Amino acid sequence: MKKLIVYIMVLGVTLLSLNACGTIAGAGKDLQRAGQVVEDKAKGY
Repeated sequence: MKKLIVYIMVLGVTLLSLNACGTIAGAGKDLQRAGQVVEDKAKGY
């Protein structure tokens, strides 16, 4: 039962992330923006 719940949660997160990005290129841009935010925080901006 726990495996089923975990499977459903992973599937849901995957579908939401695919929906948010739209394409692989969009996913790359999203990751790049997230990396930039982390980098800026590390530099103290």
